[in-house]
Amino acid sequence: MSYKIAFFDVDGTITNHEDGSIPYSTIKAIKSLKNKGIKVVAATGRPLSMCRDLQELGIETFITANGGYVKHSQSVIHKVPMNKKVIQEVMEFAQLENNGLSFYTEEISMNGVAQNEILTALKETLPLDNYPVTNGSIHEQEVFLMCLFANNETVEKYIQRFPHLKFKRWHPYVLNVLQEDVSKSLAILKTLEFFGIDKSEAIAFGDGENDIDMVELVGLGIAMGNGNEKLKNVADYITKKSNEDGIHYALKSYGII
Repeated sequence: MSYKIAFFDVDGTITNHEDGSIPYSTIKAIKSLKNKGIKVVAATGRPLSMCRDLQELGIETFITANGGYVKHSQSVIHKVPMNKKVIQEVMEFAQLENNGLSFYTEEISMNGVAQNEILTALKETLPLDNYPVTNGSIHEQEVFLMCLFANNETVEKYIQRFPHLKFKRWHPYVLNVLQEDVSKSLAILKTLEFFGIDKSEAIAFGDGENDIDMVELVGLGIAMGNGNEKLKNVADYITKKSNEDGIHYALKSYGII
């Protein structure tokens, strides 16, 4: 099969899952793909502002905010802005309940609630050691993803209070708060349409539960050796870990580079 585009999750896939660095073999693999004319897309939970290290690798297309905002160079391919009134209502309820919220524009900000569990989740899901800035007027901007930091018991309160919203867990302590569905797979379909490429001509690499839908969608779905077990169960191939040159190894194994 001749592949034309490759989608890569970032944290734990492109980056070493142990220390957050980008392995030299991965840098080399991305360069090889680009030299062969294969498009390279980062598909990440990060906001665009936290993708500068990837831009330095020559990546120009970014699926960010878990699929809520997609940009190629200076062109916005796809975005799913939330209703400003809904954001404000959830913010007010979270303040009453003392729950953390994060908001994704091209940047990331929070509602100012600080808890050990939140900081741990930020470290595990984004390369952040500190809380992002607090923005009390974020509802006045275009927000492409809102995340709630909560356990299952707390989420029940939100489901009862906001029956018109979806609460989609993707980490033991983090959920997407959605008006309409946002996912990496929907964003990939928009990206494929933009480039005029069929999904059978696409490859995707991932390591987490929020990568399952994109790995299932494409022609060749690859799970990292350090990946989530549910993801591994649906992948076409399980490669080595991200700290064991997993991306390079898989692409070599399939003769893609």
